[in-house]
Amino acid sequence: MMKFTLAWLKEHLDTDRPLGEIADKLTMIGLEVERIEDKAKLFAPFVVARVTEAKQHPNADRLRVCMVDTGDGKPIQVVCGAPNARTGMKGVFAPVGAFIPGKNMTLGVGKIRDVESRGMLVSEFELQISDNHEGIIDLPDDAPVGASYAKYAGLDDPVLELNLTPNRGDGTGVHGIARDLAAADMGKFKDASIKAVKSEFPCPVQVTLDFGATPSLCPAFALRLLRGVKNGPSPDWLQKRLAAIGLRPINALVDITNFITYDRGRPLHVFDAAKVRGNLNVRRARAGETLLALDGKTYALDDTICVIADDEGVESLAGIMGGEKTGCSESTTDVLVESALWEPMNIAQTGRKLGINSDARYRFERGVDPAFMLRASNWPPAWLSICAAARRRKSPSRAAPRRPSASSIFRCLSSSASPASRRRPMRRAGYWSASASSSPGRANASRSRCRRGAATCTARPTSSKRWCASSASSACRRRRSSAARRRASRC
Repeated sequence: MMKFTLAWLKEHLDTDRPLGEIADKLTMIGLEVERIEDKAKLFAPFVVARVTEAKQHPNADRLRVCMVDTGDGKPIQVVCGAPNARTGMKGVFAPVGAFIPGKNMTLGVGKIRDVESRGMLVSEFELQISDNHEGIIDLPDDAPVGASYAKYAGLDDPVLELNLTPNRGDGTGVHGIARDLAAADMGKFKDASIKAVKSEFPCPVQVTLDFGATPSLCPAFALRLLRGVKNGPSPDWLQKRLAAIGLRPINALVDITNFITYDRGRPLHVFDAAKVRGNLNVRRARAGETLLALDGKTYALDDTICVIADDEGVESLAGIMGGEKTGCSESTTDVLVESALWEPMNIAQTGRKLGINSDARYRFERGVDPAFMLRASNWPPAWLSICAAARRRKSPSRAAPRRPSASSIFRCLSSSASPASRRRPMRRAGYWSASASSSPGRANASRSRCRRGAATCTARPTSSKRWCASSASSACRRRRSSAARRRASRC
């Protein structure tokens, strides 16, 4: 499933269309909306509150009786078992009648060890915004008492969940979804440019693609070394963005790669450079090899599985999941950022064989944008915020396949629509199209009407012969070359 918030979408799409209209249009263009989650409504009863008093429960050692101020001047008594409940803290209060999603229950007045409790101080787990259930939510001192928690935490934004078909890899990122909506005249596409980062030193780790006489499972691979990383908590805005779609914030490195995965549909993998031994070799696994992955499970590998290995053995399941051995921690200072292209069919087969469903697999088995492979390591600018005076370098890599031009897409369209009407949605989606007079020798490439005006014709830039976009029309009497005819049938 692909999830994103409405506010996130509007960072890529300038639109004032209502949510319902956007959802209907997404389904119409092939991106089926499975569900819309209105968290503002779900979290409406939850407010920011201050614990004015927390004293020991008279009949239980691990419970505290708290007096809670919700901003209306009437303290409410709550029995709480959280170890971090204390006088003066600010948390999230749920009144009687509120539905607690993490417990699937509606809160009522209760008695706990003969002491009445008229509400609840909740944890992130109980709100289902993370897996943290070790204590109640502990808010900063400047959190406004009585304010809506959903609004304060940025959780009041609707969340859309798409059920993507296997052929819609472009829909695995918010950027691609916004492009499609712009092409469907739902707003103006905002395509933020990505500036290349200048390299200042050579990458000491070399990469080899070694598949021998067997078919290659990795068309391209890029590696970038970042030094001076501070792998602490990610910025607050990023944590809220991920929490809104159900991802638990972990640390800066993990959170940024997760952000790029959902924002651009481009999975990246980060190795702790200090734990990599020697160079990296992208190859097929060998019989008997195993990998302890980041999910804590050990997987048995065979030669149908593509892996990334160093001089000591397998480090990662290519395009699916990294290994525990080279995983990053709070002490990580230097990292290797991998951005690669993988064979989609092999990723799907490996994922099914090993029973792994990861965000990376979900995208690579559908296909990712090859033109974004190298640029992904420059995105987003938040890289700079976690790397103090960081310097970067990418290793040599194979060239990414060329992105198809708008003109090549037009030639594959069999339509009687005017050229202008066909160009319009492509321009809204951010594609550039050269005019017929923009370069020498293109005059013959301009579109013209056949004698009876029944079909739109065009000329290939590589051929002086004209071919008809509507081959069934008898109005077009111009002779097409055999080469043009073959190209038209391939389209």
